[in-house]
Amino acid sequence: MATVGTRRRARTRRAALTATLLAGALTAALTAGCSGHGGGGTDRAPRHAPTPAPSRSAPAGSPLAVKIDNVRAARPQTGLGAADVVYVEQVEGGLSRLLAVYATRLPKTVGPVRSVRESDLELLRQFTMPALAYSGAQRALLPLVDRAPLRARSPEEAPDAYFRGTDRAAPHNLYLRPAALLSAAPGESALTTGFRRGPAPSGGTPVSARTVRYPAARLTFTWSAERGGWLVAMDGTPVQTTDSGRPAPPTVVVQHVKVRTSRYHDVLGSPTPYTETTGSGRAEVLRDGRSFDGFWSRPTATDGTAFTAADGGGLDFAAGQVWVVFVPAP
Repeated sequence: MATVGTRRRARTRRAALTATLLAGALTAALTAGCSGHGGGGTDRAPRHAPTPAPSRSAPAGSPLAVKIDNVRAARPQTGLGAADVVYVEQVEGGLSRLLAVYATRLPKTVGPVRSVRESDLELLRQFTMPALAYSGAQRALLPLVDRAPLRARSPEEAPDAYFRGTDRAAPHNLYLRPAALLSAAPGESALTTGFRRGPAPSGGTPVSARTVRYPAARLTFTWSAERGGWLVAMDGTPVQTTDSGRPAPPTVVVQHVKVRTSRYHDVLGSPTPYTETTGSGRAEVLRDGRSFDGFWSRPTATDGTAFTAADGGGLDFAAGQVWVVFVPAP
């Protein structure tokens, strides 16, 4: 018969083993999964890990869309310079977040990656089965993500495509290896946005800078003739990237849209805005150091967005990257 001391020692060993296993499982979950709010960090670039082979093949003409963090602790971002289109939207608490679309170039790394919103699903329907890289979503939203006509790839669905940087605190340190989701850039034909490139229309108003304000964020675009584009600043600070310097998109669109409250909210209880990108409304197109007033129209979610000048003529964009900033219509 075992003594009392022997039984106590056995219980102690079992408890220690259980604690070790639980700690290991928790560490693995935090490393692979997404985190909540909070955490600051430094502005050094992440360390790169080896790139694995793509987890699944993408349909021909399928671009890559990545949700990118845009609070101060997430800057400077990585991979923004290679995006063909950068959408800026208002999120909870009056902050902003980015959705970058890649078709002509795939950078080595993109991030920090954050969670998807309901209105992103409508915005992305203009593309053919895009791959969507995101770090998570509200539990109630996940069924909508699963049913959307896209290839959703979170860290849970494609763990080899993501890694955590070591110089920032979570959740601002999750990065994507695009080559793990797309074997090659699909090309310009995948940009079914409705945007047209061409010479600027006549007229327009000379503009040196344009500022867009959200309740808790602001973006300023300052014309640089030397760069041939609009230098981007966030919250009064020039935007830099870790891999391609300061963005200077040749075309910036300020698109006035309806922004309503959705049925979702964040972990702090703040309501999630829903940005309606179908319909029509007013738009400002910034290019060549001038501002052109016009209108946008996207009749259905599967359509691209057409832009026309105030006189009804075409409103073409300059060649190169486009930033589209969604602002609430008055």
